Amino acid sequence: MATLGHLAQQIAELDAEVVRLSTQPLWADQATYVMQLPGFSVLLTMTVLAAIGDITRFEHAKKLVGYAGLGASVHASGQTHKNGRITKTGRRELRWALVEAAWSAVRYHPYWKVEFERLARRMPDNQAIVAIARKLLVALWHVLTEKAADKHAEPQMVATKLMRWSWKLTDAERGGLTSRQFIRYHLMRLKLGKDLTQLTYGNMPRRIAS
Repeated sequence: MATLGHLAQQIAELDAEVVRLSTQPLWADQATYVMQLPGFSVLLTMTVLAAIGDITRFEHAKKLVGYAGLGASVHASGQTHKNGRITKTGRRELRWALVEAAWSAVRYHPYWKVEFERLARRMPDNQAIVAIARKLLVALWHVLTEKAADKHAEPQMVATKLMRWSWKLTDAERGGLTSRQFIRYHLMRLKLGKDLTQLTYGNMPRRIAS
């Protein structure tokens, strides 16, 4: 029990450090764009950003998919070409983060839920979730490259995630902003939720700074 208690304390300290780093100059500009995507917590966002590095290294999304090892292998025999399993030759932690995010996305986000159900009608669930992970990675490349909101972004869901992020931060880490101001600032960066004045969390309405 003493060992478990010690480990729990270390994990909590590491989690706090990851959250702190998410607001530092090296990461802060990119974290908002990744975290707007469904399924991406602060931890998964930072895992992905650390694995990817400079997004401009990847001239198109296909290169990033290959880097992650989420591209399908191809078996060629004469005139026959067959897509096989994913290559798994890339960054293991990047694949893990994408698959974790994908499972969350298909549970809670309407677009990704429908997309998963469509894929699952013609392939096993584990293959369908990898396909969703690959699609999320392509979306991630676009939002980081274009510094824009995802085309399937739900402002209410994004605002809720920003609120949870703000709660993990100290006043100094929020740059002196209140939680409401922090949410509005990042929504403005994403050009989302212009008319959103409140969100519901835990069955309670919570106002957002105008």
